[in-house]
Amino acid sequence: MVKNYIKYTLPLYIVLFSCFTSCKKEFEARDYVAYFGGEVQNPQTNYVLFLKDNAVIDTIFLDKNNRFMHKFDSLAPGLYTFKHEPEYQYVYFDKNDSLMVRMNAFDFDNSIVFCGRGDEKNNFLMEMYLKNEADKATMYDVFDRNVKQFIKNIDSSFAIRKSFYLKRKAEIGWDKPFDAVAKASLDFHHITKKEIYPYAHQFRTGESIRKALPSDYYSHRKEVNFENDDFTNYSPFIKYISMMLTNMAHEKNKGDFDENSIENNIEKLNITNSIIKNEKVKNVVLNNVALMYLLEDQNMYNNTQFIERYLQLSTDTQLEKEIRTIYNSVQNLKVGNKLPEIELVDSDNQKVTLSSKINKPTVLYFWTTHAESHLAVAHQKINDLKVKYPNYNFIAINIDDTQPNWNNALKKYKLSVDNELHASDFEIIRNKWVITKVHRIIILNADGTIKNGFANLFDVNFETNLQ
Repeated sequence: MVKNYIKYTLPLYIVLFSCFTSCKKEFEARDYVAYFGGEVQNPQTNYVLFLKDNAVIDTIFLDKNNRFMHKFDSLAPGLYTFKHEPEYQYVYFDKNDSLMVRMNAFDFDNSIVFCGRGDEKNNFLMEMYLKNEADKATMYDVFDRNVKQFIKNIDSSFAIRKSFYLKRKAEIGWDKPFDAVAKASLDFHHITKKEIYPYAHQFRTGESIRKALPSDYYSHRKEVNFENDDFTNYSPFIKYISMMLTNMAHEKNKGDFDENSIENNIEKLNITNSIIKNEKVKNVVLNNVALMYLLEDQNMYNNTQFIERYLQLSTDTQLEKEIRTIYNSVQNLKVGNKLPEIELVDSDNQKVTLSSKINKPTVLYFWTTHAESHLAVAHQKINDLKVKYPNYNFIAINIDDTQPNWNNALKKYKLSVDNELHASDFEIIRNKWVITKVHRIIILNADGTIKNGFANLFDVNFETNLQ
């Protein structure tokens, strides 16, 4: 990684060297000046956003050489986000850090390398993220294994990443505040798999293994600090809580396996209210539960029940407004409605209207290069369905990718371009079609009206929608 950085970014380092000479100077106790700069290869926009807790602090524009540089007169230590839309990643700043980052929009996560004061910590976070992503891509079949085999697998992969964490911690010698983030990047990936396993195993195999779990299987829950609002917008933390709530609700409702039932989701709200006291954390988690529920259960009476309970517990009016907006968008996707038009393009970057592609019942499915294991499994499942249901048309829509990334993926995975389309603007498809889960399926009648706007490709009963 260091070798690649020297090879490709030395010119930028020379250009900006004068801005980073502060790496060697001493700072006064009250001086919190910091720098953030870098270069974007193959930029998709002319700016980089710098955020804290999902709020934009600064919009930093690229110059004619696709470089950017910003001085913060005062930047508090902590975890921040930088975004070159549609991609984002985290960056950690200690007091007076001067960080430069190089990224390639065509291969965003894999291309990120930091240099400057504070670079080693941030390069560690990126390496750990990529290790976790690689591990995640292997997990589908692991959830099918029996308890002993599953635990052996995840403990082995955790031991490898823990060794990496301990090695880099000793080499870099970071402080306690950063160690909380570093440890979180290690731990949450591991314990999230433990929460997913009981219901994923039953979902995939039909077998309940809860009684076979060791007595200390959930001991990790005692170690999680649910009141830490530093992690409120840290996705590994929020994902862990989401998986834990799903698992706890499933268990409490005596194995009711409908993850989207009104009972399970109101139970998630109640559990959140009982275990999280920090208002900021609680509101974000409640919002996440509400968002996921509204995208799945389209029973209007259930929705009303759920929203009433959500509003009783939530104290954040801004987040409540977001939930109401999504609730309204969901109403537009009711059975019998026409699917709202969005901008789609084909592999030649030519605009395509969805209506022009529909001449018989149609299944719309979604994928992104950010979930490669899903990409492969979804296309294989659809290929099988094409044989069984020749009266249906199957159209793949790529989301949350750049046009070049999509075209590269079509070639890499040897996907036929005939029924592959790309959503030009992820925010538009996310808002109009309420797409937030990649396994989402939309089924249309031959006249283009909605038959089922919220199906799940991997639901064991999915094929009943096609019969």
